[in-house]
Amino acid sequence: MRDIVNTEQAQAWNGPEGSHWARNQDRWNAVNEGFNEPLLEAAGITGGHRTLDLGCGSGQTTRLAALRAPHGHVLGLDLSGPMLAEARARAEREGIANVSFTQGDAQAYAFEAEAFDAAISRYGVMFFADPAAAFGNVARALRPGGRLAFVCPADAALNEWVAAVASLRGLLPVGDFGQPGLPGMFSLADPDRIREVLTRAGLIDITIDQVQAYGAWGHGAEDAAEFLLGTGPGRHLLEQADEFAQDRARRTLTDHLRDHETADGTVRLRSMSWLVTAERPAALPDGR
Repeated sequence: MRDIVNTEQAQAWNGPEGSHWARNQDRWNAVNEGFNEPLLEAAGITGGHRTLDLGCGSGQTTRLAALRAPHGHVLGLDLSGPMLAEARARAEREGIANVSFTQGDAQAYAFEAEAFDAAISRYGVMFFADPAAAFGNVARALRPGGRLAFVCPADAALNEWVAAVASLRGLLPVGDFGQPGLPGMFSLADPDRIREVLTRAGLIDITIDQVQAYGAWGHGAEDAAEFLLGTGPGRHLLEQADEFAQDRARRTLTDHLRDHETADGTVRLRSMSWLVTAERPAALPDGR
């Protein structure tokens, strides 16, 4: 693996959390796939474009970008070895040859200068230890005029899965779950913060639009509750409670999620996000 700056995140995504995501890639894709089309449209990928997918995970967006640029190439970058193994296997099974995957930290990875026409990310840019440095590194990897497009969570209060977890307050040590933090899921929830970070990275023409999607979190409330509690944050909360409190939490969360069951039994929760685009200027602040 190339130089790793964000060692805490690297440990998490190469441990139980990365393995959980790799095992459940189809379920996580069902949660987030509503953002795929807006993201790829915003990036403008086509033809022979060379694209970088940041925090590519198990590679769904990498493969979709590759299909949009059949004469180009897409590089998927992620910290997680388990998810990258799934990404490679899925691309091979689907016969998508114009992709490659590598393990690394976008903040420190030695990208070839001006190697990409576009950089994309679906929920993969919120965990940088130094976001301005990371985006600056990505900017140097873009050609002049190259475009960055990413999706990241908006205000936690607008995300129904956060409200589902918050329903456990008093049963589990939920605390201030969903509050902004660096690095963290909601580290870029404030548009002013996004503009500050991208401007410091030397990017221009920044646009920030709100987008939403109703992701499928499970078939039936019980299934969705087990899935939510099986995520990293869910496991962390359960580990701090006794068996009685854990049982009550499962029942409480299941009851909460029943209100989100659709006619076919699918539990759908609204995720509210920012769709962000920016461009690399002809010259970056360091002269490159």
